Amino acid sequence: MDNKVITGQTFDEERALYGSRDITVIDCRFDGPADGESAFKEGKNIVVRDSFFNLRYPFWHDDNLELDNIEMTENCRAALWYTNNAVIRNSKLHGIKALRECSQIKIEESDIISPEFGWSVNGIEMKDSKAESEYFMMRSEKLTFDNVKLKGKYSFQYITDSVFENCNFDTKDAFWHAKNVVIRNSVIRGEYLAWYCENVTFENCTIMGTQPLCYCKGLKLIDCKMMEADLAFEKSEVEASILTPVISIKNPLSGVITVPEVSEIIMDDPKAEGKVIVK
Repeated sequence: MDNKVITGQTFDEERALYGSRDITVIDCRFDGPADGESAFKEGKNIVVRDSFFNLRYPFWHDDNLELDNIEMTENCRAALWYTNNAVIRNSKLHGIKALRECSQIKIEESDIISPEFGWSVNGIEMKDSKAESEYFMMRSEKLTFDNVKLKGKYSFQYITDSVFENCNFDTKDAFWHAKNVVIRNSVIRGEYLAWYCENVTFENCTIMGTQPLCYCKGLKLIDCKMMEADLAFEKSEVEASILTPVISIKNPLSGVITVPEVSEIIMDDPKAEGKVIVK
């Protein structure tokens, strides 16, 4: 079947292109007084370029989707749900809950302003992008991030089996309950980092903020810098090599922490058997 091309049109009706197959949409607007929802619902093999979205739920239950130079406004809420195999490039995703229950999604050179973005997603690759979000990527798995800048709160909670490299995260309460995660060559700024996580490794990272890395299991820090870190590692199973002075370390449960300087070591719990080596 030949690919159908739609160019330079405006759509505002309900389910405007519902169930479309093998189509390319260029320079179109999804906006208008009819205020219709679900423009591309239940579609397959869809390419959309240089287009504007100001209506709700445009890409639900789609398969094989390519979005290039797309603008989604704050009115374009819940843009991609239950969608598989999508590539998003050079786009703005500015509506709440823009990505949920999706799998195998690649996002490149894009700008995300979307509270509750990326819940329960699987196999998401994000590169050279920036995001502002609260509860970002909660309960998601197999995330691969490279050069992503994030500002928000409560990010990456309950995620599993993920890798982050060359990122800059300014986000409190991040990585809570995360499991089987590696963060490399990144800057993580925020309070109460990664409490209750399991098998999480920070390698060549800079970590900033109060009370980081408490109640962890299988925690590793490899040649990391820690700034403003007080009451760190409380009740954690940890192996850590730290390159900078730490304000205070409190009751590590087990393991060994090496640090060049620490102002205070608090060991007032008889069950805390972790060792702190200053060298």
